[in-house]
Amino acid sequence: MSCNLTIRQLFDYETWTYTYLLWDEQTKEAAIIDSVLEQKDRDLKLIQQLGLALKYSMDTHIHADHITANGPLRQATGCEIVLHSNSCSACATILAKDNDVFMLGDQSITIWHTPGHTDNDISFIVDGAVFTGDTMLIRDCGRTDFQKGDTQAMYESLHRLLSLPDNTIVYPGHDYKGFTSSSIGEERQFNTRVGNGKSYDDFKHMMDNLNLPNPRRIDVSVPGNMACGMI
Repeated sequence: MSCNLTIRQLFDYETWTYTYLLWDEQTKEAAIIDSVLEQKDRDLKLIQQLGLALKYSMDTHIHADHITANGPLRQATGCEIVLHSNSCSACATILAKDNDVFMLGDQSITIWHTPGHTDNDISFIVDGAVFTGDTMLIRDCGRTDFQKGDTQAMYESLHRLLSLPDNTIVYPGHDYKGFTSSSIGEERQFNTRVGNGKSYDDFKHMMDNLNLPNPRRIDVSVPGNMACGMI
């Protein structure tokens, strides 16, 4: 990983959501990934304390379990809001597409479209790390049974992520077991959904039999996120 890129991992205990603040040490240009509305004051205070200039507020997808702070962060800092074009978000500044590149100083953030959990999921690749949202979780992956989810697309997205170098650090959007990060090499071997060469038929059988309840905040989170958290 570039010595000029710093990554700070933050956590929301109510929704088990990881938020990531990353910045270029030379220019202090920063991006925030998967912000949480209730944590906007914490995040703005940290940005101010560190002397950062927030350039982008980026979400990995339209979340169903929490509301983003994209809009309030843009109001406070003038940052640009980045979502995938499939979100059809009217409030995003930039509707990104696969392989788009965003810069923090000399540090690049590359967008990979990694659908499956929803049709608008993206992962963010920087030097030595990938922010996978709800696509690749540690030893797991996101569900595919709502918001235009697609099991075949998820399988393909996971294998695209597994094509990254083994030492790439995996920073997920959530974790429910106390893990903070993983690596592509670990997930290739130990991921319960696709690790160790599991076939698509095995993957589909697992995904079809999860029988999970809907996220308890889905009815407010999805419309709130379509409004960039300006509720």
